[in-house]
Amino acid sequence: MIPERQRVPILDVDATPMRVHEVIAAMGGLIAAGTTATVLGHNLHSITLLHSRPDVRSLYGNSSMVLLDGAPVAMLWGLAHKRQLQPLGEGTMAYRLGSMDWIPELGKVNGLERIAVVGAGRAANTKAVARLRSIIPGATVDGMPGEGWDSTLEDAVVDWLTDFRPQVVLLGLGMPLQETVLHRRLADMPPAVYCAVGGAIEQAAGIQKLAPRWLGRLGLEWAWRLVLHPGRVAYRVFVEPWKLASLLIRRRFQLSKTKGK
Repeated sequence: MIPERQRVPILDVDATPMRVHEVIAAMGGLIAAGTTATVLGHNLHSITLLHSRPDVRSLYGNSSMVLLDGAPVAMLWGLAHKRQLQPLGEGTMAYRLGSMDWIPELGKVNGLERIAVVGAGRAANTKAVARLRSIIPGATVDGMPGEGWDSTLEDAVVDWLTDFRPQVVLLGLGMPLQETVLHRRLADMPPAVYCAVGGAIEQAAGIQKLAPRWLGRLGLEWAWRLVLHPGRVAYRVFVEPWKLASLLIRRRFQLSKTKGK
């Protein structure tokens, strides 16, 4: 059962806070339903995109599950909904889930027999497929790399998914490309649970080193990523929060003007 959306104050977004076992149970329900569903995550980067891009806003608004991916998002939600802050226990940070918190538990999803892995380079995709086969023995797992993504590759992936007919699709093209593809092509793809997982394919493959999970529960995973990938992460850590603050202030100002009329 998927819980109702809850508001994350200050950031002006809604999410479906869930723990790992709840995600796994909900995915089993979505597979049993046999309809198209999406599983997304909210961090400061996704929220910046949501407040600046209508396509991202639409995708998140219609998503089946929006998990609390970023520590600041989880903390603001927890404070608003009076969850006790216990980073290493069953407090707010138990609801802070990156993709690699629940992907290793996919073997517990009832009825999961066919999985597609789309994204990353060929070597990473192949290794991630192999790991998932070990996590879910007996399941059919296959993949298509996403390197050099263009309209031709996108069409080929849609055709491949149509033939393969997976129940779960792990789509790791990076943000916002994976969200753009979902918004643009979801109606063209077969019914499945489509999960936007960012760099988790490389992490599952062991190519991108995953931060210790205890570090994520302390809200310090950004520091780990900054040390390992400064060129990729510095903008998100030092610049993007200011951009998001500007968007939120502008949004509040526009709302107040609308109410004043």
